[in-house]
Amino acid sequence: MKFKEIIENEKPREKLKSLGVENLTDSELLAILLRTGNKDESVLELSMRLLKEASSLNKLSTMSINNLSKIKGIKLSKASIIVAAFELGRRSLKNIDKKVQLNNSEKIYNYFKNDFKNEKQEKFYVILFDNKMNLIKTKELFIGTLNKVDIHPREIFKEAIKESAAFFAVMHNHPSGDTSPSEEDIKTTVTLRDLGNTLGIKLVDHIIISYEGYYSFYDYSKSLSNQNTIITK
Repeated sequence: MKFKEIIENEKPREKLKSLGVENLTDSELLAILLRTGNKDESVLELSMRLLKEASSLNKLSTMSINNLSKIKGIKLSKASIIVAAFELGRRSLKNIDKKVQLNNSEKIYNYFKNDFKNEKQEKFYVILFDNKMNLIKTKELFIGTLNKVDIHPREIFKEAIKESAAFFAVMHNHPSGDTSPSEEDIKTTVTLRDLGNTLGIKLVDHIIISYEGYYSFYDYSKSLSNQNTIITK
């Protein structure tokens, strides 16, 4: 590494030390993670190009290791650092020591949507709440194929009973991008609703998500006549 490049690479770290992390640009923060550039670019130039190719910091945060590794100058080690950094950030937001209230479908979707980005298989989550709709726990219970996942209600209620949940929601993804519920999705929702009512642990929603948005059984039911309602809170 040339002396000039060493000086350039030190600048973001010196700026962080003297001015604080909040005063660094996105490319400077990324440069600190990447540490080194390549024979054609300094680490700052590489960071700026990476952000430009990703088109935004938000889109960069959702890129997989494979996609990052296809970008010139980003090999497996650098791609791994980027993916790990964004994942730590997401996890830290979920582990803040305060109660999280998720009392409508939009809040649930926004809280969990990043968990499903870039997924090529259907995954099924149970989301457990106390009697004030504060989040107790979320757990991935089932993994399926591109368009199907087998659900076992026993496992869902086993988890709900163990955590003394008062309410629960379920969420799964459709990797195809189409959030319209299948016949199996509707049957599963009705089964979980009825079992929940029997056990005194009420199903408050079943949300289907994709990279384009989400479908909420509860929101959709509100727009229907009472006789067609699947879920009521």
